[in-house]
Amino acid sequence: MKADLQTLEKTASQIRRDIVRMVHGCQSGHPGGSLGCTDFFTALYFSVMDHDPKFNMDAVGEDIFFLSNGHISPVFYSTLAHAGYFDKAELATFRKLNARLQGHPTTHEHLPGIRIASGSLGQGLSVAIGAALAKKLNGDKSLVFTLHGDGEIQEGQIWEAAMFAPHNHVDNLISTIDVNGQQIDGPTKQVLSLGDLRAKWEAFGWDVLDMKGNDMADVVRVLEEAKSRTGQGKPIMILMHTEMGYGVDFMVGSHKWHGVAPNDEQLKLALDQLEETLGDY
Repeated sequence: MKADLQTLEKTASQIRRDIVRMVHGCQSGHPGGSLGCTDFFTALYFSVMDHDPKFNMDAVGEDIFFLSNGHISPVFYSTLAHAGYFDKAELATFRKLNARLQGHPTTHEHLPGIRIASGSLGQGLSVAIGAALAKKLNGDKSLVFTLHGDGEIQEGQIWEAAMFAPHNHVDNLISTIDVNGQQIDGPTKQVLSLGDLRAKWEAFGWDVLDMKGNDMADVVRVLEEAKSRTGQGKPIMILMHTEMGYGVDFMVGSHKWHGVAPNDEQLKLALDQLEETLGDY
């Protein structure tokens, strides 16, 4: 059953609490992008995708998701836990020795919900295209979703995949770029300007949509619109405009929180801004 908008927003609040607690607990991790993408993950797993928490790696007859910018694993792990893939108590083991919840998702840990090891940026789109083509060959009508960071789009492999997908009519693929304008070394405009992303992806032959990534209603609306535009010969690209660190006032919009954990005082300040709705792990 698809969650209503109020339920989605309450779930997102809890996931944001989990994110800041997870990175604080091990004093390591990437809270900024995780917080910015929380609404996307919540909408995807609790409203948009047809998926099974029992988890089968082959995913026959169900939608699948690939996280390409694997460093935002806190939001991915929390979402999977609340969606029923594993017990949310395991979130307390994030980045700990011998834990399944490593800093970047890995398949050899056999964590339900993880289909590829990600973190080497630029690879997720190629993997997703392969999975989408496999579904087509198998007559499987379900969809493949991906998420990428805007700094990741500086990787050359992305643009090889960008050419390949439209040429091969991979129209069961919905990709999203988190356009927050920040990467680990600073603003993307200063590190390596991305230019006009809509014009670039349209020139490569993609069907491009824009989305307000921190507006839950718009996230659900655009993802559903993207689904309605599959099967028409073109892959879909969503440009999702977010604020890094969204939900915590002192983290919003700053690349400084890309990969820095809050201290005890900062954790308290953050949690005071995020309602506990589903119970802390």
